[in-house]
Amino acid sequence: MSDIQKFFKTCEENEIEFVDFRFTDIKGIWHHVSYSMKAVDEDLFEDGLPFDGSSVPAWQPINKSDMILIPDAASAFIDPFPAEPTIVVFCDVYDIYKNELYEKCPRSIAKKALKYLESTGLGDVAYFGPENEFFVFDNVKVKDDINCQYYEVDTVEGGWNSHVEFGEEFNTGHRPGTKGGYFPVAPVDSMVDLRAEMVKVLEEVGLETFVVHHEVAQGQGEIGVKFGTLIEAADNVQKLKYVIKNIAHINGKTATFMPKPLHGDNGNGMHCHQSIWNNGENTFAGDGYAGLSQTALHYIGGVLKHAGSLAAFTNASTNSYKRLVPGFEAPSILTYSSQNRSASCRIPWSKEGNTKAKRVEFRFPDSTANPYLAFSAMLLAGIDGIQNKIEPGQPMEEDLFELSLDEIREKGIRQMPHTLRGAVESMLDDKDYLKAGGVMSEDFIQTYQHYKYETEIWPWEARPHPFEFISTYSC
Repeated sequence: MSDIQKFFKTCEENEIEFVDFRFTDIKGIWHHVSYSMKAVDEDLFEDGLPFDGSSVPAWQPINKSDMILIPDAASAFIDPFPAEPTIVVFCDVYDIYKNELYEKCPRSIAKKALKYLESTGLGDVAYFGPENEFFVFDNVKVKDDINCQYYEVDTVEGGWNSHVEFGEEFNTGHRPGTKGGYFPVAPVDSMVDLRAEMVKVLEEVGLETFVVHHEVAQGQGEIGVKFGTLIEAADNVQKLKYVIKNIAHINGKTATFMPKPLHGDNGNGMHCHQSIWNNGENTFAGDGYAGLSQTALHYIGGVLKHAGSLAAFTNASTNSYKRLVPGFEAPSILTYSSQNRSASCRIPWSKEGNTKAKRVEFRFPDSTANPYLAFSAMLLAGIDGIQNKIEPGQPMEEDLFELSLDEIREKGIRQMPHTLRGAVESMLDDKDYLKAGGVMSEDFIQTYQHYKYETEIWPWEARPHPFEFISTYSC
C-alpha cells in the first residue's frame, strides 16, 4: 500500500473532515491552508496545491506569486486541537517558473542536503537529535512604541514574586530561585502535570518521548524526543513546538522557545546530537578519541571551522547572543571534549562497544533556528570537514566556563559570534560550503541575509533599550 493510499485509509477510519496542509517559511514559522476532505483526492497529491508565494516573507515578488505546495503523504498526523476532525500534512514548495523544488523552501533545502550527502558516498542517512528547551510563563506583556520599549514576563516559580506587594504576602517557600530548577520535585517543580499533558499529546501526534524534566531556570522545562533522520527530526521540531505552545495556551499560559527571556538566569538551547551512517553502519564509531572515528573528528573540525558562519542559521535571532555569554551554561567556546558540557561540542558517554550510540553533540544552537536550515547547514559544514580532512585540534577537558576572557585570548581559542550581525557577516564571508551540491543557492543566501538585516538586525540596533537609560541618561 502506497503512502497516499495509507493516508486516505487513515482519513476514512478517523472520519476526517479537513486536511491542513503546512509548510515552513525562512524564519521557521509554520503556515497552513485547509481543504475540506471532500475536495482532496489522489490527484491533489500529484499535482499539488496553488498558493500565493508573494504573501510569504522574503519569498516571491507579486508579479511571480504563483507557487505550488507538494504534500508529503507519509508525514500526515491527526491534529489533536481543532474541534472538527483534522489531519495535518507537511508540504514542500515547488517553483513553477524553474520547474524544480523551490530554492527558498527550507524543507526542500534539507532534502537537497541529504541528496548531496548521498552523492559524496560518505553516507546514506544523517541522524539528528535536537533537545528543545522552553519556558512557560503565566503572563507576558510587551510594548514596542516610539517612546516606550517594554516587556514583562511572569511565572509562579519566579523568585521575583517572593516579596510583599500591595499588602499581599506571596508564598516564598516553594520557588526554585535563580538557577535552582534542575530539578527538585514538586511543589518546587510546578509544571509536572503540564509537562505530562504535553507528553501525552506529543505521543498522540507520533513523537516518541523519553526524558521529561524541569530545567535549570525558573519556569523552564525540557521534553526529550527520539532522534530521527534530518527531515524527520526537523519535522518533529515543528510538531513539538506546535504541541507545547497549544497545551500551554489551553492551560492559560504562554510557552516560548526564546533563547534568553530572563536576564540573570539560564536560557533555552537546542543541543543537537548528530551522526552519519552508511549501509547500516555508524561512520562516527571508531577507535579514536572518546571512541570516535577519524570521520567523526573531521566532521567536528568542519563544524567548528564554519561555526561563525553556521551561527546565522543555528542562532538565528538577536536574542540568541544574549544566551551565549559566560556564566549560564551556554557554550560559546569553539572546542570539543568528551562528556564536558562546557565545550561547544560534547561527545556523550556511551557504553563500551555500543557503536550505534556513538555521536557528537553541538551545544550552541537554539530554537530560534529554522530546524531544516540549521540541520542542513551543520551537515554541510561537517561534510566539508570530512572531505578536506579538517582537524578539530586538541580536546579541552577543563571547565571552560571558568576561563576568563583574557585566558581565552591567550589560549587562542575561537568563540561564537557575539551578535546576529556578526554571524550574518561571517556567513557572507564563508558561504561556499553552503552551496556545495547546489543545496543553498546564492539567491537564497542573499535573500536570507537581507531578511535578517531588515526584520531583526536593523530594527534591534535602532531601538533604545531600558538599560541604556540606566547607564547613559545622566551623562
